This record gives sequence, C-alpha cells and structure tokens, in this order.
Amino acid sequence: MVELLKANDIELAYETFGDLSGIPLVLVMGLGTQMIAWPDQLCDDLASAGHWVVRYDNRDIGLSTHLKGVKAPAIAAVAARRTKPPYTMSDMGRDLLGLLDGLGLESAHVVGASMGGFIAQSAAVQAPERIRSMTLIMTSTGSRLVGRADLRLIPRLLTRRPITDREEAGQAAVETFRTIGSPGFPFDEERIREVGRQSFDRGHDPGGYKRQLAAVVAQSDRTARLRQLSTPALVVHGLSDPLVAPTGGLALARALKNSRFLGVPGMGHDLPRPLWPELAEGITALTRRALREVVPR
Repeated sequence: MVELLKANDIELAYETFGDLSGIPLVLVMGLGTQMIAWPDQLCDDLASAGHWVVRYDNRDIGLSTHLKGVKAPAIAAVAARRTKPPYTMSDMGRDLLGLLDGLGLESAHVVGASMGGFIAQSAAVQAPERIRSMTLIMTSTGSRLVGRADLRLIPRLLTRRPITDREEAGQAAVETFRTIGSPGFPFDEERIREVGRQSFDRGHDPGGYKRQLAAVVAQSDRTARLRQLSTPALVVHGLSDPLVAPTGGLALARALKNSRFLGVPGMGHDLPRPLWPELAEGITALTRRALREVVPR
C-alpha cells in the first residue's frame, strides 16, 4: 500500500515490503523513473532475506510532490553553469534523509540506481552516520570526466516525444530500454511495457523529468567527499552500459575506500531479470557485512 509522508518540505510517496523489525533498506530509483521500476520480485527477495524494504518516488515523479509551478530551465544553460536548476542533487539527498526522519529511522542501508545512486551519495556525504551501507548501481561520482553517455543517446535524453495515453507510454518505455538496456540478457518487453503503462497512470509529468535532468546536469563532482567516507559499499556496473559508462562505476569504487566493484558483462542501463537473484544476494551480503563492521563516523 502506498503511503505519503512529509520530507524536506515536500511529500514523498512510498511503500514497504517485509517486516518492520527487519534491517531497513531504502531503494532509490533513477531519472524520470518511478519506484515501481524496482521489481516486486527483487523487493520480495530482499524482504525474505531479513530486510524491511522501502521504495519511494523521488520528487517530481509518480505520486510524490511535483513542482508544476516551476519551469524547467534550458539544459544547455544549466550545463554551461549559466542557469541554476530548480533544485539540486543535495536537495534530493535531503529528501532521502527526510524520508528516514518520517519513517522514524536513525539510519538505513541504501540502494541507488543511476540518478538514485547520485542521491544516495549526496545523502551519505551530508550525513554519513545515517547511511549504513550503499549499493550503487549503474551510477557515477558526478565528475564530468567519467561515466560519460554515448553521444548518440543525448538527443533521446534531451527530447522526448509527447505521450498522450498509457499505450504510448508503454511503447516509449520499450523503445528506450531497447536502446539503453542489456544486450547480454533477454529483453523483458512485457514487463517494461507494463511499467511504462503503470507509470503513466500514476503520474505522467514531462516537466518533472526536465527538472530532475537539470539537477543531474548541475551536480558537482563528489569524488573528494566520497574519499572521506568509510561507508561499506557495493558498486555494480554493467560493462555494456551506454548511458553511464563503466568508468563512472570504477571511479566510484576507487573513491570509496570500503567498497567492492562488480562489473557485469552484457549488462546495460537497466535491471535485467536474470540478475535479480545476484543483486539480492550482493545487497544482503553487504548489509550483513556492514552490521559486523564498526565504521568510524
């Protein structure tokens, strides 16, 4: 059941899996992508492993607060540092910390995918004592020198055709993930199409996507601050990722002194079904390792 709570002066929609007494684990999704993109099966597997799993919609997506009265700036101007975004990655990190507050959690383990990885890192550098461990999937440090997207994808990122109904939304999702998905794994068209349809039903907002993209483009390089963290981390990156090149994940693993890098052959910028069990095992191993470690804060 989806619930709402106040966090950082906005409302965040969230839902949970497993027992409240379990190890708290928060899943943070990526750019323009709602929490339902975290597969239910993966959430159930993590809950069965002893976690209390929380997934939520970031601001400007799904059922969380949309800043509809705020116009998205021109991305080129943001990239050139001539214009500031409506909010920053640090703000979205504070959203995550506010979610923990609203849930009554002093700290939690966090899993971030793509932009969700940026958010997890932003929360960790602001309040390292509140992030017990980080699993960072297909993401990067914020440096413009690593994790660069294939230039052929830039038009797809910057221009999206108008979507008027749920079937168009499902088809657009299929087309996107045929482009950025995992060439080494079966293409799960039925699931991707259905997530696209459900996302349209829950809250279609092109302006929200553009405001999130502005925050991504404007983010700062976190490398120096990441080097100061002792947070246990698992960095997972597809070796065939065209959207965030594997150099991003490798840079993360180098910066985080208490991390392990898992490069996955054939994985692109998605969560292919055959990898769900391995992801659940890797996340669980990390949270258990973090419980055994005494990390200086």
